[in-house]
Amino acid sequence: MSRIPLSALIGLFFTGLYFMGAIFAPWLAPYGMAEIVGDTWEPWSAKHLLGTDTIGRDLLSRMIWGGQTTIFVATAATALSFITGSILGFTAAVSGGWIDQALSRFVDLIMSIPALIFALVVLSVMPVTLPILILVMGLLDATRVFRLSRAVAVDINVMDYVEAARLRGEGTAWIIFREILPNALSPLVAEMGLRFIFMVLFISTLSFLGLGVQPPLADWGGIVKENREGIIYGIPAALVPAFAIATLAISVNLVADWVLNRTSSLKGGRNV
Repeated sequence: MSRIPLSALIGLFFTGLYFMGAIFAPWLAPYGMAEIVGDTWEPWSAKHLLGTDTIGRDLLSRMIWGGQTTIFVATAATALSFITGSILGFTAAVSGGWIDQALSRFVDLIMSIPALIFALVVLSVMPVTLPILILVMGLLDATRVFRLSRAVAVDINVMDYVEAARLRGEGTAWIIFREILPNALSPLVAEMGLRFIFMVLFISTLSFLGLGVQPPLADWGGIVKENREGIIYGIPAALVPAFAIATLAISVNLVADWVLNRTSSLKGGRNV
């Protein structure tokens, strides 16, 4: 086994740290998610390691609970986008003809509208709940996964072993899941890390704009929004979740780059 580079080890450490914090949040958080335990914007102390927020809630507890929400929503939306986008992309590549054209042109139509604007319009007329957020984010991002999976599947679809499967009389489902998917897995796994980063930034942006995770639930983007006025007075409460978002994005990106470098295809850069 080749030696894991230092950058990947750092990424794995911080990514694992955040995910473990999200999984064990009920046992790690000193206080409840919305429990008021002090005065407004108390400084860091032994009682409140990160101080308190704008209404006196323990900021460390809010960060732990907010990390659980942010990571859960981002992970679920990423899984939805990859399941939907990859299946549709593989189907378009294998079927060809009018099915490929219809799916590709529909995806082009959706991608022509900026994702953030599309999400804001949809969420402004729908109840903003976690399932709705996951559904909107996952389906919007599925268009980008569709493009990648279709491009990979088009190359695999002309291979000899795929032609042999067709000559044996195998159906579309067999070709997609038994022939194309195993050979397309490496680039898709590498891309998954980058899409997860986008989801973290996406949900944080929506929450900052007021159409993401709704109170009393906590998420990192919402914590930034709640405490942003403290920056004027030199209170760093809003910078703590911003730092967490940045370090999670960087650490996952380091892991994704390492996975990408280990794959035999798609070694060029890709846009998030």
